[in-house]
Amino acid sequence: MFDIEASLDSRLLAEPRNRPTVMFPEALDPRTLEAACFLGRFIRPVFLAPEAEVRALAAQRLGHLGADRVAYTLSESAFVTPESRPDLVEAFAAACVAFGETHGRPLGLAEARALVSEPGRFGIWAVKLGHADMVVGGAIHEPKAFFRPMVDLLAQRSVACEAGIFVLPDSHPDDVYPHNIVVFGDVGVNASMSPRTLAEVAVGTCAVARDLIPEEVLPEIRCAMVSYSNRGSDEGPSPQLVRQAAELVPGILAERVAHSPRYASIHIRGEIKVSVALSRRSADLYHADGLPWEGGPNVIVCPNLDMGNLLYHLYATRFPEAKKFPVMFGLWFQGVDLPMDCTPEDIRLAVKASVMRLHAYGEWKRTPKDTFFRRHRVLVLNPGSTSTKTSVFEGDEERFTEEIQHPAEAMKPFEGKPITGQFGFRKEAVMRFLADKGLGLGDLDAVAGRGGLLRPIPHGTWKVGPAMLEDLKAGQRGEHASNLGALIAAELVAGTATPAYIVDPVVVDEADPKVKISGLKELPRRVISHALNQIATARRYAEEHETFYERINVIVAHMGGGITVGAHRRGRYIDVNNGLDGEGPFSPQRTGTLPAGQLIELCFSGKYTKAELKLLNKGRGGIMDLLGTTDMREVERRVAAGDAEAALVYEAMIYQIAKAITALVPAFDGAPMDAILLTGGMARSPKLVAELRRLTAALGCPVEVYPGENEMAALAKGALRVLSGRETAKDYPPAS
Repeated sequence: MFDIEASLDSRLLAEPRNRPTVMFPEALDPRTLEAACFLGRFIRPVFLAPEAEVRALAAQRLGHLGADRVAYTLSESAFVTPESRPDLVEAFAAACVAFGETHGRPLGLAEARALVSEPGRFGIWAVKLGHADMVVGGAIHEPKAFFRPMVDLLAQRSVACEAGIFVLPDSHPDDVYPHNIVVFGDVGVNASMSPRTLAEVAVGTCAVARDLIPEEVLPEIRCAMVSYSNRGSDEGPSPQLVRQAAELVPGILAERVAHSPRYASIHIRGEIKVSVALSRRSADLYHADGLPWEGGPNVIVCPNLDMGNLLYHLYATRFPEAKKFPVMFGLWFQGVDLPMDCTPEDIRLAVKASVMRLHAYGEWKRTPKDTFFRRHRVLVLNPGSTSTKTSVFEGDEERFTEEIQHPAEAMKPFEGKPITGQFGFRKEAVMRFLADKGLGLGDLDAVAGRGGLLRPIPHGTWKVGPAMLEDLKAGQRGEHASNLGALIAAELVAGTATPAYIVDPVVVDEADPKVKISGLKELPRRVISHALNQIATARRYAEEHETFYERINVIVAHMGGGITVGAHRRGRYIDVNNGLDGEGPFSPQRTGTLPAGQLIELCFSGKYTKAELKLLNKGRGGIMDLLGTTDMREVERRVAAGDAEAALVYEAMIYQIAKAITALVPAFDGAPMDAILLTGGMARSPKLVAELRRLTAALGCPVEVYPGENEMAALAKGALRVLSGRETAKDYPPAS
């Protein structure tokens, strides 16, 4: 049986996207709430019910889902009742009155208030007026209380239809419907029937089928338009009406094909008896061009509402293990109508299908208004040695970004001086960036800068304050461009109420004392790493599995110019190699851990100065020293070309990374690990990833890949967690 849910998931997750806001007016129906608990990765739910009642229902009825999944979903959701938003009720009521006047259905303001205060209509109007993107209901609402108002208000075309998608189990005869996939289109959504309406319904239903079922599964969409009787259209389309509709189909379908060539695989036949369409005899039907279908139709346009409902419930009852869900056509993906006997699986499939079509074919970018989920605007700064990466995020969406380059001539006045002297110069560059985007400091909700070399601190988002600025200006723990992040941020917001933050700087240290003991009292281990990307990657994994950083055990391997491998246990970053000083595996630019005795001999050999050794350790060591390059793509090309030396060095580096990963098993005190996460630039290499999967397979946990560093998004998310109230910003320095 075709796994349609896996297909929808893979398409939804194929690229990062904003999540649409989805209204659930039936939030206190346990089926709806259970379905929503599997949708957090794809949507932002708005439950139209008091939060306390939703949480009580979840505790009472959803224990089988696991506490993490439920808690994660509720943490990502908004809870609204019409009574709690009188401002929206008034706006919806006014719009309702105006709509009634336009459509010849006048009503008073008091009557309109009463109507829009019903959860179903409240949710529909929220979508209609841009406060949300989709409304899901019908499981407990009668059609006149949800379905009809939804179609009435949200219809974007003169013709609408509802398609019932069925993926039937293997026990169904496989020679009736190709791959046991069938879609029932219902003409009964439309108040009146004409040849044009019927033709639009047939093409629209087929378009839904083509959108949802990949061509490699169903190469052709074959539709049968079923006629009802010769007694006219009171009971459904007559054979004559169906024939007239069939004549209009080629022109309507041609418009679809012009919009997207994928619809060229649609073929529609008219005036077919229902007894033929639902049986093996349908395999004898032919294309309009006379060629056989080589199997029956997979789309059946039913002649009336009764037959559509009958077929849907008949197949649902006869094959309870079938995957089934409804999809609306003509509402521009804004509404989902549920059968009253739906299951949680039906609901989540229906929502996923509508969201997938919204992304793929609706050209949707983001919710027009941020009524229920505030899109805070955050300026993100990531200073490097010769550039300042600068981005503006609105919520999770990166709206503007630029890597501001600082030419050598402009940097010349700062040579040989403390890094802190650059912050005024760089601040002006950031101000020009904002001005170019039409933004001022008053348009920002926060500024997040890359954290620098501070005192060891726990992970999290930290307020930029006097003590932090004093430490960075003193530079006692080292000079590094990242020290400028907080300094620039503070300078930008000086004299305003806008907060400045840093997030997970390189000095994050949550390791137990035993981790820092070395065999020499004077040389305790220091914890300095790619903390920002390490923790952001672990958080991303947790979100994708609908849980929290505080509830997972993962090992993260950041593999870039330097390599750090860290253990993250239940929300604590408990062990990692000191990547700044070259400890751990050797990397493209760093030597990694060296044999201590031989290193001592080398230091006193007179062959190198202290500065030269430090450069060899960090900058000219590792792959650069061994193979003369830092470009891992070049190394892989040399390996593929048969270079034995390159192959040996490449294999050695991967082996050392795998050793570092497996060496962290004791950090979890015997608890099982959820995953190994590979990130950084080298995680883009399929060959390297495949080898690490093989070498770490004995740990018995999956290996997930998150290429790149994603630092800008990580900084923005840290600030957003504070702005949205999910996290409290910490004061520096931490209390001892």
